[in-house]
Amino acid sequence: MEQPANRKIIHIDMDAFYASVEQRDNPALRQKPVAVGGSRQRGVVAAASYEARQFGVRSAMASSVALRKCPDLIFVKPRFDVYKAVSSEIRAIFAEYTPLIEPLSLDEAYLDVTDNLKNMPSATQIAEEIRAKILQKTQLTASAGISYNKFLAKLASDYRKPNGQYVIKPSQGLAFVETLTVGQFHGIGRVTAAKLNQLGIFTGWDLRQQSEAFLKQHFGKAGSYYYTIARAIDNRPVTPDRLRKSIGSETTFDRDLTAEADLLAGLQPLLDSVWRLCERIQVVGRTVTLKVKFADFEQITRSRTTLGPVSQKTFLDRIGVELLTSLFPLSKGVRLLGISLSNLDASDQPSGQQLVLPF
Repeated sequence: MEQPANRKIIHIDMDAFYASVEQRDNPALRQKPVAVGGSRQRGVVAAASYEARQFGVRSAMASSVALRKCPDLIFVKPRFDVYKAVSSEIRAIFAEYTPLIEPLSLDEAYLDVTDNLKNMPSATQIAEEIRAKILQKTQLTASAGISYNKFLAKLASDYRKPNGQYVIKPSQGLAFVETLTVGQFHGIGRVTAAKLNQLGIFTGWDLRQQSEAFLKQHFGKAGSYYYTIARAIDNRPVTPDRLRKSIGSETTFDRDLTAEADLLAGLQPLLDSVWRLCERIQVVGRTVTLKVKFADFEQITRSRTTLGPVSQKTFLDRIGVELLTSLFPLSKGVRLLGISLSNLDASDQPSGQQLVLPF
């Protein structure tokens, strides 16, 4: 297997982005445990300040659980319009150095600076400059990982958080990977890590001892990816404009719902939201997926794929309703509903318009 080209990749990750913006804009929140999210009773933590993380508060945690871990936790409603505006300022800084910017979310992105606009030979120096400019422009800190591929750059950005950076050189990649537990690998979640452990694979070194055929046998196509990253190889390019894979909307109810009429009423605004976005970015899809989270946090999905595109609002509504009503009668209450449209086709977009993830 060929080694990856000697590229220079930077992964920039803002430090506790949403919470840091709130602390910046409200001095009373500084050096306090802050959680950005919904209500304490039914909400979910979208982001936590480092002060809150010291108590074990993490993103995606139920707000009620977070409050038990940190009784002094301060909840703040998210302001996504503000976060998007700050994110745009940050991306403008990236654009001073390279057009090869791949946003992953509002608070992180890959940059390929192998051939950069300032002709700077050092990716480390570029990362230092970018972080300094972000701090000057936004009063927020960022961490950076620098390496020769995306996989290692993302790992490196976690290594000196917050407000730091770390470099993994080509000569260091293999040794760095083999010391990691498989749960530390980006792209390997908790369930997959547990399955690897059951197979006797606990570290990057263990993973590298397996054949590609063995990994594909147990993990399908993902096995090939695990085989390469265990060897510190990742040839994925930094892709400036990534097609959105799905469009979705979800809501957590103030109380558990069991009545069919109540749930259908809760589903309708989600269908409306998904369709408005479809119209705005002029895209259609073929797979409608219903997401249901019950009161005990069990989560299920139901999907339907159509032969042709879901090109009318009434069609989307009908499928969404049918997916939901197929679950009745319910044996327990529902705390969250979500609806999404995938298998998207952007071929009908106006010339020059690109469907990209927001940054």
